[in-house]
Amino acid sequence: MTGVFKFMPHPVIIQGGMGAAVSNWELARAVSRQGALGVVSGTALTSVLVRRLQVGDPSGEVRRALAAFPLPAMAERVLAAYFIPGGKAASVPFATHPMPSLQPGLALTELTVVANFAEVFLAKSGHIGVVGLNLLEKIQLPTLPSLYGAMLADVDYVLMGAGIPRAIPGFLDQLAAGEPAEQKIEVEGALPGEEFTLRFDPAAFWGGPPPQLQRPHFLAIVSSATLALTLARKSSGRVDGFIVEGELAGGHNAPPRGPLQLDARGEPVYGPRDTPDLAKIRELGLPFWLAGSQARPDKLAEALRLGAAGIQVGTAFAFCDESGISPELKRRMIQASRDGTAHVFTDPVASPTGFPFKVAELSGTLSEAATYAAREKICDLGYLRQAYRKPDGSVGYRCGGEPLESYLRKGGVLADTIGRKCLCNGLMATVDLGQLRAGGVEPAIVTAGNEVTDLARLVPAGENHYRAEDVLRYLRGPAA
Repeated sequence: MTGVFKFMPHPVIIQGGMGAAVSNWELARAVSRQGALGVVSGTALTSVLVRRLQVGDPSGEVRRALAAFPLPAMAERVLAAYFIPGGKAASVPFATHPMPSLQPGLALTELTVVANFAEVFLAKSGHIGVVGLNLLEKIQLPTLPSLYGAMLADVDYVLMGAGIPRAIPGFLDQLAAGEPAEQKIEVEGALPGEEFTLRFDPAAFWGGPPPQLQRPHFLAIVSSATLALTLARKSSGRVDGFIVEGELAGGHNAPPRGPLQLDARGEPVYGPRDTPDLAKIRELGLPFWLAGSQARPDKLAEALRLGAAGIQVGTAFAFCDESGISPELKRRMIQASRDGTAHVFTDPVASPTGFPFKVAELSGTLSEAATYAAREKICDLGYLRQAYRKPDGSVGYRCGGEPLESYLRKGGVLADTIGRKCLCNGLMATVDLGQLRAGGVEPAIVTAGNEVTDLARLVPAGENHYRAEDVLRYLRGPAA
């Protein structure tokens, strides 16, 4: 913990924060060791940590991180609750933990802080490079303890998209100074003037005066110059730069501007209004990186020529050896790229957030209509639930991916359930941490950008896999 601010040259290449544990600490560490910015995904890290402990933490790395947590009793409570020496039996489901809510309780708050600390701590181990944490604005409830846990591990950057993260810079300032932060939570149906908030107080967390922490750089993920301008001028604190992400990037995409139109395949139609105005972004005087099908040396050269600080690359790293995606899914995706059969569908309804979500088409995953239809709907992780106001003024939670009867009983609209997929459980299955159900293990859902069709270019001759260093070597090579 080295003071409030850390000044450093910004990296040229940023590895995207993908999925739930796709961008895990191993991938981030491998990238950071090579002088780029390795980024861990903060999505669902509590569930990731809990399940890693339940499979026995075979490498011992999670326990090594917990041993370094600055409040040992807290880490011990997490271990006592979830660690299974030797791992659970394959026939036994994962134990659950509390879902995010406006009243998270001490155990969930501690677990969230510890999980984010552990991921960043491991990503930063063994090198002097920089590491970032990627969060989604749409997943509000775990945000403050997630930030604090990462900051306890000296995270260097925080990246955030899928919304308008105006409040995050101020939170970083407050948490770094050991001051309490209070976050407004979006609650559907809230009355005029009615506010719902979550508060995180470092002093209460420590049970005394908290330490001063490094304030990480904040990079907002944007899809337009308008949003960049709004964040630069109206955020609660300093914005340090932007990731300018186009619709070709994997994961959640910004919806097209104007009324939604679908093409013959059922994908959203993007037009000229959706192309970011780089000249206006450049005028803001802040560094920016281009994202979305940028993983080529000539694209990097072009980005620098346009005034960008560099590029963000996701899909190319998502299927390398160090990422968290199941080895079998990686093998199949690379082979599909070689065969010319790799495809990605920008699904306008899959995500309960309402944002378009890119889904790689692989048999046996939720990209298949039959696999989707056969899955019994259940909501037991709850990261994408929407808070809503009940008639009595209390807050409830619902998700378009939960059982239909339950969703409608909570006041949800039928149209908001059509085609909705359980991204929480599907993404956990993608990294071999899927829950065991009566019908077997949860099916995966693989998200990837359009560049997945050309993954094979990254595979060394005579091999059927590649490493993070292969991606960086390729990107830093001569432009075509």
